[in-house]
Amino acid sequence: MVWVAGISFLGIPESNAQDARFAQFYYAPLQLNPALTGVFEGQFRGVANYRELYTSILGAHPFRTLAASFDMRTNVGRYDHAGFGISALRDEAGISGFNRTDFSLSASYQKQMGGSRYNKSNQFLVAGARLGLGQRGFEWDKLWFTQQFDLNTYNVDQGMDSGEDFATNTTDLYVDFSAGILYYAVFGVNQSLYFGGSIHHLNEPNISFLENADERLPSNYVLHGGGEFPVSDNVSLLPAIAFMSQGPSMSTTFGANLRYSRREWQEVAIRAGLWSHISNKLDKEVHMDAMTVSAIIEFEGMNIGLSYDITTSVLSEADNSRGAFEVSFVYIHRPRDRRARVDCPRF
Repeated sequence: MVWVAGISFLGIPESNAQDARFAQFYYAPLQLNPALTGVFEGQFRGVANYRELYTSILGAHPFRTLAASFDMRTNVGRYDHAGFGISALRDEAGISGFNRTDFSLSASYQKQMGGSRYNKSNQFLVAGARLGLGQRGFEWDKLWFTQQFDLNTYNVDQGMDSGEDFATNTTDLYVDFSAGILYYAVFGVNQSLYFGGSIHHLNEPNISFLENADERLPSNYVLHGGGEFPVSDNVSLLPAIAFMSQGPSMSTTFGANLRYSRREWQEVAIRAGLWSHISNKLDKEVHMDAMTVSAIIEFEGMNIGLSYDITTSVLSEADNSRGAFEVSFVYIHRPRDRRARVDCPRF
């Protein structure tokens, strides 16, 4: 059986991985770790992410990922907090129209380990979980198989019987469960540290397109961390790292954004960053396949991030080093009463 739509991309790390990846992972909190639900300095947060990959190769049919989330936090007792969120993701890949749609609810509990609500030093341990529904689909009529290749004319005749028995273009709806933990500490203005881990697809749902078949989605193990460290009165450094392992695929994204702001700017700041993405090939060899440059502007509770991936692997010969484009939007509604705010790390 030959699936022409995807066979030329079997060596591409992102096509092998089951889950979508964002270069600006720090701006996709509920996709990264359910324990990040409600971890922000404000009353509620809205997030939108869009990523487009391999446009220079696939033209009008690139890999596209769109995600959105909304979460909020409420006080529990005097010092602890609970977070609640909702998220959705749509992933599309190539001319075959392969797609993935997820819809999830998440919750977290934030336990204060040290400091106080009004102190400059706060430490929290957070546990979170996410429960969702998912479905995957294909457009089979855009694929052709070996039985449809006419040896007399050397052409593909999609009107011929493919020899394949596809009863449906989609998988059954499946239940998906994820869980994670997070530790963070805020030491003062522009000083914070955080690290955590999550396991996605804990129940390894069946994602087979065929009836009476069993194809399990491997669990995705994530470790991540970062922080903010002052360089001067106006400049701070925000390094971050995310490691992911799912089935035979592993990847790591790491780097830093440099943030600049002035007191007279009030809530306005700009950032610029450089990031590296490392992954393994099918033969287990590890290589750096992309460098990412990022630019972010912050104003009045809104963060708008742009990033561009520069291909550094052998694929650069095909796409002229033109990789992925990504845009992120984050809005955090902050109460005017400073006493109602909770210190959280800046991502």
